Amino acid sequence: MAGVAPDMTIDRAGFLAGAAAGLAALAVPLRASAATTLKARWMGGGVLELSSADDSTIVLIDAWIWNNSGYARFGLTKPADLASAAAYVASIKRRAPKTFVIALTHDHGDHMGDYFELMKTLVAENVPFMSAGQSDLMRTGLIPNFKAAGLDESKLIVNNGAGINFGGSATVGPVTLHLVPAQHSTSLGYPAAGFVIDMAGTRVYASGDTAVFGDMALIGRQFSPQLAIVCAGGGPYTMDAEGAADAVRMVGATEAIPVHYGHNPLVGGPETGERFKAALARIAPNAHATVMTPGGRATITLG
Repeated sequence: MAGVAPDMTIDRAGFLAGAAAGLAALAVPLRASAATTLKARWMGGGVLELSSADDSTIVLIDAWIWNNSGYARFGLTKPADLASAAAYVASIKRRAPKTFVIALTHDHGDHMGDYFELMKTLVAENVPFMSAGQSDLMRTGLIPNFKAAGLDESKLIVNNGAGINFGGSATVGPVTLHLVPAQHSTSLGYPAAGFVIDMAGTRVYASGDTAVFGDMALIGRQFSPQLAIVCAGGGPYTMDAEGAADAVRMVGATEAIPVHYGHNPLVGGPETGERFKAALARIAPNAHATVMTPGGRATITLG
């Protein structure tokens, strides 16, 4: 009949089926592979290094290493190769990676406190690398710091200095980084972020500093990460061990490493790792926790 609007009623089952199909279309595929081994080294706080079994690919998540205060509460001494910029870069140089990426989640000092000194030292020692971070932070917020350090961001930051924005990605050799949201504050006001990292035939979710939030489930449906690196220290700043375990459940990872604890008196201490492990057993029983100590190494088998 003329003038009568068409029936726009959508039944609930049809809506849910359509939504599921839409999410499936958004999924970013990862080529299936046999079991893959990743090496992990926790630098303390929220900083962790991932590498392929042969060290040909290294991804450093945040850059607070020689000034990192995450050892005292564990009663540990910082390893010599992490005690200065020169020592760390020398160790990278000996390992001779073909691809070295620094993924910066946000601009707080316990994540980027050594970022510019690290890059200056890498450049001085002719060690090739690229860095990634949220686009406005990289192309606007940190430009004065790049200039003060004498570094050309257009040559060192992915996408010709543009960085990555949410929903975007960058590829460096065999590594692809996808920027995903995090719920956290920053010093300069640019968004904090996490990463989904494709490397060595596997996929890793690095939460950065964040609260637990519902869209972690969407990150899981879209990317299906196998390993989750999650902040777990609680206190005034981020989700705690239980929230981190829930984050692992939502993203669907089968392996998890808790970080961001023990590095200052306001966050959880060394016991946080075991708290996370117990919480994961309750909340995501199909996932396995690897609890590390600062400066320590672990080998993770995925797939």
